[in-house]
Amino acid sequence: MSPADDRRDPSGRQRGAARAQGRTQRSASAPSQRRRGSDPARTAAYDVLRAVDGSDSYANLVLPPLLRERHLAGRDAAFATELAYGTLRLRGRYDAIIAQAAAREVSTIDAPALDVLRLGVHQMLGMRVPAHAAVSETVGLAREQLGTGPSQFVNAVLRTVGRSTPEEWEQRIAEAAGDDELARLSVTQSHPLWVVRALREALVGNGRSADEIGELLAADNAAPRVTIVARPGLADPAEVVGDAGEGVGTVGALAPSAVILSGGDPAALPSVRDGRAGVQDEGSQLVALALTEAPLDGPDERWLDLCAGPGGKAALLAAVAGERGARIVANELQPHRARLVEQALRAVPADAVEDVRTGDGRTVGTDEPGAYDRVMVDAPCTGLGALRRRPEARWRRTPADLAGLSALQRDLLVSALRAVRPGGVVAYVTCSPHLVETQLVVKDALRTVTRAGLEVESIDARAVVRGIAPGGSVELDDTRTDVQLWPHVHGTDAMHLTLLRRRS
Repeated sequence: MSPADDRRDPSGRQRGAARAQGRTQRSASAPSQRRRGSDPARTAAYDVLRAVDGSDSYANLVLPPLLRERHLAGRDAAFATELAYGTLRLRGRYDAIIAQAAAREVSTIDAPALDVLRLGVHQMLGMRVPAHAAVSETVGLAREQLGTGPSQFVNAVLRTVGRSTPEEWEQRIAEAAGDDELARLSVTQSHPLWVVRALREALVGNGRSADEIGELLAADNAAPRVTIVARPGLADPAEVVGDAGEGVGTVGALAPSAVILSGGDPAALPSVRDGRAGVQDEGSQLVALALTEAPLDGPDERWLDLCAGPGGKAALLAAVAGERGARIVANELQPHRARLVEQALRAVPADAVEDVRTGDGRTVGTDEPGAYDRVMVDAPCTGLGALRRRPEARWRRTPADLAGLSALQRDLLVSALRAVRPGGVVAYVTCSPHLVETQLVVKDALRTVTRAGLEVESIDARAVVRGIAPGGSVELDDTRTDVQLWPHVHGTDAMHLTLLRRRS
C-alpha cells in the first residue's frame, strides 16, 4: 500500500504529509490565502479535466497513466478518479449552478478557472467532502494553477454555492430550465437536450416506457462497476474471483465469462497482467459471445473482427475460436489501434489468430467475398451507450455526427454481409441505443444488399443471449428479434446487437 493511502480521510482530506511539511500552521489570513497549493489527487483530477477540454483527450486514457506516473494509489487514486469522472459526468448540472452562483454565463469564465470551479462544486455537492475542506483545497488549487486573482473569484463562487444544499440547488436550476420536462432533466441529470430526446426515443423504439428516461439518465451518472472478462480456455472466472480476494469479486449474471469487482486494482490481478483476462463491460462480453453461439449452416473455421480495435472483443472471440479449432482475422483501420489489438491477443494461442492487419473494413466484402463463417461488426458510433465510462462523450457529440457515422456503419455492415459466406453469421454491434445507429442502419444495409442480390435473414438474438446467460434470465423486448441492453435495467453499457445470417 502506498504511504499516501493512510493520508486521506473519508472526507477527502490528506493527513500526515502536509503536517510533516509544516503547512498546517494557522494564520489570520483569509481562507483564500491559507492554502498555497493543492494535494496531488486534486491536482491530478484537474489535469485530467484540462486534457479533456484542451486536447480532446479521453479521461479513461489520460487518468490511469497519470496516476501511475505520480505514484497515486489506494484512497488517493480512488479520490482522484471519482473527482475527475464525477465532475465530467455532472458538468452540465454544475455549470448551471456555477452560472447562478457567479451571476454570469459560464461561457464568460476562463476555461481553466471553470474546471477548478467544477471540481470544487462536485466535492461540495456530489461527494462527502465538507464544504470548508472543499473550498480551502479548491482555492489552493486555483492559486497554485491560476494565480491570486482567479483564486479569489473561485473562493467567492464556492462560498455562494456552499450556502445552499444540493436539493435546493437542484430545485433552482430545474426551475430556471422552465416547464419542459426534458429540458429540466437535461440540466438536473447533466445530459445535452438532444441526447435526452434521443435516449427517450430509443426507449420507446425498443418497447420500453418513455417514463424510464429519468432512471436511464441517472444510471449514466453512476460510476460503473469494474468488470473483468475471464477469456475462455485461458482463465476461469473462479480463478479471477479468488485472485481478487475475499468479498471483492463475484461472477456476472449475464455473461458466463464475467467477474464483477467491488474494489481493488484490476491491473494487479495476475490473469489481467498476462492477458488471460481483461477489463471489459459485461454487455460487451455478452454480445461478443452471442456471435460465437449464433447458429450457422456449414463449416465454422474462419472468423473476422472487422473493426477490431482496441481488441477486447477480438481477444474474447479469439479465445473461443482457439477452443473450437477456428482462427480469427482481426482487421483495424488505425495502425495504433491495431497494435492495441496485438497486445490484447498476446495470451491467445498463436494458431487461433490468423492475422492482425490494418485496413479499411468497408472494402473487405469486395476484396474477400464469402470468405468468413462468422463476422463481428463492432461499428464506430456516438458512444451514447457508454456515457458512464466515457462521460466526456456526451459533451463532444452533436446531432451532426449521426449522418457520417450512420453512413459508415451501413457501409461496414454491407461489407460484412458480403464477406460472410452463405450460411454464415454476422453480428452488428454498437455501444449506442440511438435508433439511427441501430435499427435504421440495419434496415438500410439490408436494402442495399438485397438490391445487390444477397439474401439475408434475421436470427433471434434474444434466444441466443438467453441461452448464454447463466439461468437464462435476461429482461428483453419480446416484440423484436434484436437485443438492446440498458444501464438502468441490466447494469451494463447500452449495447445493441443484431444477428444476421446470409442465405445466398
